[in-house]
Amino acid sequence: MKLLQKKLAAYTAPQEAKALGIYPYFRAISSEQDTEVIINGKKVLMFGSNCYTGLVNHPKIKEAAIEAIKKYGTGCAGSPFLNGTLDIHKQLEARLAAFVGKEDAMIYSTGFGVNLGVVSTLTGKDDYIILDEQDHASIIEGRRLSFSNYLKYKHNDMESLEKQLQKCDPEKVKLIVTDGVFSMEGDVANLPEIVRLAKKYDAAVMVDEAHSIGVFGRQGRGTCDHFGVSKDVDLIMGTFSKSFASLGGFIATDKEVTNFLRHHSRSYIFTASITPASTAAVNAALDVMEAEPERMDHLWEITHYALEGFRNMGCEIGHTSTPIIPLFIRDNNLTFLITSELFNEGIFVNPVVSPAVAPHDTLIRFSLMATHTKEQVTEALDKIQKIFRKHNLIP
Repeated sequence: MKLLQKKLAAYTAPQEAKALGIYPYFRAISSEQDTEVIINGKKVLMFGSNCYTGLVNHPKIKEAAIEAIKKYGTGCAGSPFLNGTLDIHKQLEARLAAFVGKEDAMIYSTGFGVNLGVVSTLTGKDDYIILDEQDHASIIEGRRLSFSNYLKYKHNDMESLEKQLQKCDPEKVKLIVTDGVFSMEGDVANLPEIVRLAKKYDAAVMVDEAHSIGVFGRQGRGTCDHFGVSKDVDLIMGTFSKSFASLGGFIATDKEVTNFLRHHSRSYIFTASITPASTAAVNAALDVMEAEPERMDHLWEITHYALEGFRNMGCEIGHTSTPIIPLFIRDNNLTFLITSELFNEGIFVNPVVSPAVAPHDTLIRFSLMATHTKEQVTEALDKIQKIFRKHNLIP
């Protein structure tokens, strides 16, 4: 065995979980990604999806994707920098920029690629990148590729953020990057205060709206719109793989910034363009989001219903106020075991363990879609209560 294989063979955590019958990953779904899915021939209620709008099965979106394939084919065979730009890419970029209130937008092939390519590119070696300690992994990886100085503030702690800003050379560029809604624990960034501090210390602000578009703001424009700070936030990022029911991502900002990124951002220049089907799906999803505001209204109705239910049963759910509801377990193997037991009861949820969260913060991530019914949520609450009581997690 070569040294590389010998080193990696020491990683046995998945095998150990499989031996215990509690391995929770790569569960193959053989149906549409809906509120109910089929796994191994069994119907289960899906409470692990990120499609908060529930649009992934919308007939208008599927039809738009099919028509795009008929016209443009299945792929672009190149990056946007060279041969991979289609007219529908440019049309969607203009529409996204207008949607979030910016001059221009750029489409990347994945949401991860947006943060990787933007955060790693914008600032120089003498500048500063300042992150919330619970920012998404893609933001962290982008920062790792940057030559800039790195500062981290305590999660959603504005006093901590100000202390980090005070450490910076006032003559250098300072970029604060935060999630709008934090993806694991579902709490919301304090954007008004972040913007206030950014103005005070002449810093730029980038907000990752991946988990807030389709959920917050007018017609689902995100937390920047919700708080009325879109004009004060310099860069707004979004992903297509969640509320837009597709694949890809975008950054919206000033034209001076996009001009620089289009010619320097490596994950943009050296990655093939988003497919025609994915592009058309996003455009159709925007149509539906703008035409059917009742979807978001229903999402919030069932979110408040679920939050009240979990609080009443005594679950520890942290500071969430969103369709992302963390159910803290605080033990890796118990998190896996409960995930498995819930699956056997017909409830699909996602386990979140280290390194995604600290070892003492392991949790089950329960997430809602606008297409969930109150009856489905009630069934999930009842089964979670039964299993949590069994493990002495609630009274």
